[in-house]
Amino acid sequence: MAMVEMGHARVIELGYRNPTLPALRMEVLAFADLTGRLSTAQFEWVHRPDFHQLTLVHGGEGTGMVDFLDTPMRPGTLLHIRPGQVQRLPVGPDGAPAELDATVVLFTPDFPPRLPATLPLDIPGPELWRLGPADLPHFRHALADLAAEYTEFPGRSPELTKELLRQLLAALLLRIARLPSPDGRPRTLPEEPYRRFLQELERSFTTLRQAHDYASRIGYSLKTLNRACRRATGHTAKHLVDARVVLEAKRLLAHTDLPVASISHRLAFTEPTNFSKFFTRMTGTTPGTFRDTQRGPS
Repeated sequence: MAMVEMGHARVIELGYRNPTLPALRMEVLAFADLTGRLSTAQFEWVHRPDFHQLTLVHGGEGTGMVDFLDTPMRPGTLLHIRPGQVQRLPVGPDGAPAELDATVVLFTPDFPPRLPATLPLDIPGPELWRLGPADLPHFRHALADLAAEYTEFPGRSPELTKELLRQLLAALLLRIARLPSPDGRPRTLPEEPYRRFLQELERSFTTLRQAHDYASRIGYSLKTLNRACRRATGHTAKHLVDARVVLEAKRLLAHTDLPVASISHRLAFTEPTNFSKFFTRMTGTTPGTFRDTQRGPS
């Protein structure tokens, strides 16, 4: 875990570390145990983990933040935060740390087995569901099984228990993959063009801006790529490229002291004015105004 202070923006860069079982690349714990590792000041900082975080809320309420979106947490909420996303931990109405009764699962991208239905792990972006009575008992049971086996490690057949944990986590991820998209659309496994596009987008969004360049690079026509993107998200490939650039710009504006001109250069804009126009068109606010609104207290 690295703590970096950048002007008014405070960021904790979290590399995965299991303090009780260092050999295991996953952890199951209560939300109170997770927050108990942080001081009050550190709790208020922005966190950017390099691992997955699944949270199921059983009781209590609070509001967190994931990539500049408020995330209300209440009983039945299931939240999946992915590596590289920025988050603030949930707080109550008074701004104090939320007293949530919640189960949290932390795991590295390489821990679960590579099953076809776990491919949604490759898709960037937070996902938040309000589980209803048909789904909530199943997820509670799945997490209880995972937690029970976690307590057995490493005392009881370590290698078998580790593999069982991997498979139980895979089963949990399969259950998540069967849920509708958080926006209510039916959920399907990503088509190959869309999955390959997302992988290339993460590698190249700072240098490639045009959708046809992505289509060419992954070996599909632009028409095929757009069709796959619309089926998965309702948006064109160009919209997704621009949205990814905006997200990175927001992260850099809010959580670094880099000048706007430097951010513009990092995101491959030819001139800072072009970046400012693009950001304003996409967000409705200027880069400077966005930065000011995101700064926490000094």
